[in-house]
Amino acid sequence: MSIDYEKDNKTRIPFEYYKQEYAKLDPLEVSKRTHIPYDEKRQIFTMRMMGKEYELSFPEFSVKKADETDTEYGALETEYAAQILAIRYLLRGTAADSTGNFKTYRDFPWGETYFRQFYGRCIMRLAFSYGNKQDLFESAMEKIKAKKIESGDTAYEFEFMNNLYVRFILWAGDEEFPPSAQILFADNMSLAFEAEDLAVVGDISIGTLKKMA
Repeated sequence: MSIDYEKDNKTRIPFEYYKQEYAKLDPLEVSKRTHIPYDEKRQIFTMRMMGKEYELSFPEFSVKKADETDTEYGALETEYAAQILAIRYLLRGTAADSTGNFKTYRDFPWGETYFRQFYGRCIMRLAFSYGNKQDLFESAMEKIKAKKIESGDTAYEFEFMNNLYVRFILWAGDEEFPPSAQILFADNMSLAFEAEDLAVVGDISIGTLKKMA
């Protein structure tokens, strides 16, 4: 992937920093800790994000879709935020099975501290993007292989990253009330990401839906 850093100086320093930290990793330790497969011969990690599978080269960081014939939008292939988030998971995350319970953002450590930002940045964005456009929402969700669940007016559960699941729930607006939404995270997310990372998970997920729709 060709990156023109001068177009986005705000991401240049953190992205360069995380690439340097990534290169220092012990890939076998990372694979054991995160359950992200690592191919020693090819020197690649294989990671899923939003319904697509990617290959991450090591130790020099680069990303490409595992399916080279796939020409659709892929966040991990093109977005700095998604690439930094993936590296942060490989650096610090730990894989664990979910108990099947889902939590609100506020339920996670430090979630209360950042909730106001998360509410505007993710929950309100989801509500006003799709609360009254649920046909587009459902179409986009099907493209990322999400599972429809019983909640709200319409709701889906999807795998954000390997074994890390998110639920998007929508309620349509009417003459009296605006549309509303809720975002829930599988309880194993607390071992994978910090509270500020979960806002990025929301951003990437909603952004991908917009591209798919």
